[in-house]
Formats: sequence, structure tokens, C-alpha cells
Amino acid sequence: MSRILHRRIDASLPHAVSAEGVTITAADGKRYLDGSGGAAVTSVGHGHPEVLAAMREQLDRLCYAHTAFFTTEAAESLAERLVELAPGGLNHVYLVSGGSEAVEAALKMARQYCVEIGEPARRHIIARRQSYHGNTLGALATGGNALRRAPFEPLLPETHHVSPCYAYRDQRDGEMPEAYAARLAEELEAEILALGAENVMAFVAEPVVGATLGAVTATADYFRRVRRICDQHGVLLILDEVMCGMGRTGSVFACEQEGVTPDIVTIAKGLGGGYQPIGAVMLSERIFDAFAGGSGFFQHGHTYLGHPMAAAAANKVVEIIARPDTLANVNAMGERLQRGLEQALGDSPHVGDIRGRGLFRGIELVADRETKTPFDPARRLHARIKAEAMARGLICYPAGGTLDGVRGDHVLLAPPYVIGAADIDRIVERLTDAIHAAIGK
Repeated sequence: MSRILHRRIDASLPHAVSAEGVTITAADGKRYLDGSGGAAVTSVGHGHPEVLAAMREQLDRLCYAHTAFFTTEAAESLAERLVELAPGGLNHVYLVSGGSEAVEAALKMARQYCVEIGEPARRHIIARRQSYHGNTLGALATGGNALRRAPFEPLLPETHHVSPCYAYRDQRDGEMPEAYAARLAEELEAEILALGAENVMAFVAEPVVGATLGAVTATADYFRRVRRICDQHGVLLILDEVMCGMGRTGSVFACEQEGVTPDIVTIAKGLGGGYQPIGAVMLSERIFDAFAGGSGFFQHGHTYLGHPMAAAAANKVVEIIARPDTLANVNAMGERLQRGLEQALGDSPHVGDIRGRGLFRGIELVADRETKTPFDPARRLHARIKAEAMARGLICYPAGGTLDGVRGDHVLLAPPYVIGAADIDRIVERLTDAIHAAIGK
């Protein structure tokens, strides 16, 4: 009997004992192809020798120093590298231990900025339905994942939600992508004005929506329109790249492909590649200057932020990610994965959409392709697909509630950036078999 409170009480999980490249091996010798990087965490692959060497070097120097008393070369070097790679204007870094912590810090950072500049009435957060920003209370409140929010609703701070940019479901017949983007931007502006622009603190969004919708990209110039609206009304733009950033979509920062720079961006998951728990918030010069010229400190902190072992690992991971051959492989293998999925599943009456960018791809499943009717939630199709995939030695990331937190099923794929063509083809083959087997039951 396990003494761990597992995610599911009745779970019988294989024991992972080793990993290398894109494969995890269990105690019984069975090998699993990591088709989702865990939860889009494993970026440069398992057991990368350069990352392990960087961690060993840091281990011999210094394992921990509290940031109230010291800074470290590992943390400073990581921050320098991130600023060098980030879109212009994101000039400062706040290191934390994961994605939810990053989002919590970003929200508090936005609020303190409003106080520092003499606009304390700005308190409202606007985000999007069917988004996911983390499991701590502030992050959960900001996210629009109805299923995850439901049990904790009485505890959640007030947050306001507008429509996601979800063209497969919500773009109207005959509506051009630019018109759809304009309609969504108008909805956001209407919400800002309804709350009173002087009362709105920030708009939060994922550039490519991950866990809740399954690799949904934005339409046309959606984010450029959002940026203009935020600027017009003094609202901070916070982009959550915890899952879609750090090379996952083919550029170091996902927002690069949208042509916008946020005021604050959150990163994690692929930042540390699974080698150590780490996340970060990057902030603009004007936010930093408001703090520096005001109270002189950020009223927030955690015991393990800026951890030197985590920073050393992440610094090497980011160095590897930023290499041209790494990003070239992300884009080439992402295109191969998309083509393979379309060839294998594109004619299926139960596959509604295959989407994504880079090595971040999603498949939305439907009971009827013509009407886009989802499967009955009672079937728990996503759970069946996960079980069938694991039985075939494939790790993928299926989820339910795609439409509204209750209805809808999708599968998310996010393999390590070092993956090759043969393993991409194995993902397609094993997942196709798993989906057919799960639907047939």
C-alpha cells in the first residue's frame, strides 16, 4: 500500500526508475515513449549530459542560499540569459519554483505596480474562459477551467472572464479570421469599460492555450488588438507561457510569433526541463522602475525562490533551447507530427480538429464530425485514451471538459525537443491505435 496521496486514490501507477532522451523506463522493464514531456515539462530530453554536468558543478559549489541574504552566480546568469533572449522591454526576472507560483507572483506584481503608481482602484483581473493558469488560489481564480475551479469556488478571488480565441468552435460561418479577432477584442474592451477602465488591473492570457483546450493558437492579429486595447486603457498585459513558452512552439518565447511584448510574462515547465522545480516572472522596465522609485521592494517571496541548483540547471536548459539546431528541430518535428496526425486521423469521423504549433499539438475528439457534437462526458473518453496509450508504451496528455469544463475531449502532445523522426512516427502510430481502441469500447 502506498503512503502517497496520489492524484487518484485508486491509481496503480508504474514505478519509473530511469529515463534517457525521450524514453522513461519502469521497474518492470517496460519502456514508455514520452509523447507529452510529462505535462509539457521535458524540453531538452531526459538525462541530457550537459544539464547533468551543470548540476554537478553547482552541487560542488553551493546548494542553497536564501535570497534575503545572498544572490548567486547561478541565479544572476540565468536572469541575464533570459533577458538577452526575451522580447525587448522585458528587462528583469523574478525566479520562483514553478508555474502556479509564477502566476501568483505576476498577479501580486501587477497589483503592487498599480499601488506604486498611485492607482490603487485598479483591482480587477480579466482572463479568458477555458484557460488554465495554475492550481494555487489566485492562479485558479484567474484560470477559466470550470471543472478545476468548481470545488474551490467559495475560496476564489473575484475574476472576470471573456471568450477564448477558439476558432474551431466559436468562429462563425463566413466570418473572416480578422473579423473574428476584432469581435473578441471588442468583447474584451466592453468588459474593461463595464468594470470601469480605471478599476482594471490586468488581462491574462496564454498565447497558445495548453491543458484546457489542447494547443489552441490565436487567430489573425488577435493579440496585437489586445495589446492596443490594454495600452489604451492602462491595463497590464500578462501572458502566461508556463506551458507554451521556452521553445515549445518553435520560438524561445511564444509571444514572439504574435508580434507583441507583454508587460509581464510567466514561464516554467520547459524552463527547467524537469531537472529541478523552477519558474520565473519577467517584467518590463516601467514596472521595475515603479518599484525602484516607490517602496523599493516587491512585497512577496518564497523560501526556495532563486534556488542555485534549479537556476544552474535552467541556465543550461535555456542555453540548449536557444541553439538554432534545437529550435529548427522543434519546428521540423512539429510539422512532421502535424502531417502524421492528419494522415492517420484526418479522415476519422471522430476527430474534429488537429492543431497547434511547434512540438505543441492537440487533437479534439467529437462524437459527430459534421455537427462537432462532443462525446457523452460519462464515457470519460480522455481517460480511456490515456489508459490505452499507456498500455502501448506511450505517454500523452488527454483531458476532458474541452468545451465548457464538462463536455469535450482532447489529447495534448508535447514531446521533448530532441525527438527524431522515427519516434514522431511511433507517437502517431501508438496514439492512433489508442484512440481507435478507446472509441471502440
